[in-house]
Amino acid sequence: MLPELRILYFEDLSVGMSEKLSKTISSADVVGFAEITGDRNPIHLSEHFAAKTPFGTRIAHGLYTAGLISAVLGTRLPGPGAVYVSQSLNFRAPVRIGDTVDVVVEVAELTPERRRARLACTCSVAGEVVLDGEAVVKVPARESADRLRLG
Repeated sequence: MLPELRILYFEDLSVGMSEKLSKTISSADVVGFAEITGDRNPIHLSEHFAAKTPFGTRIAHGLYTAGLISAVLGTRLPGPGAVYVSQSLNFRAPVRIGDTVDVVVEVAELTPERRRARLACTCSVAGEVVLDGEAVVKVPARESADRLRLG
């Protein structure tokens, strides 16, 4: 299920606001990501190959997991109109097929003169952090609302 779109303007944001998304990773997700990106590393696609690795089974692409952060930023916090400036990522543990990834994005800092928000980003599986980092996004001002109307 895709997250419902919600537009927040810079003026709507405050430090501490957060949004969460949960996604159970399927084999089709991983195969689709490989097709889109061209990253066909067999650790993602071949159970036979992956069984011989320290992980013992197929794992999702790290950037697929990171892409779930983008889903939150682009749909809920701040939502449509937000533009990535930067993203740092720390990969802490693997995500396996069938894992449910819980993504939490929280406003850590606001820079009004540039309409930028720094957001703390965490992805967890069963309470274990698998990926964390920070995103900086440019957030539209309310004055630009007419240009961003969804329709």
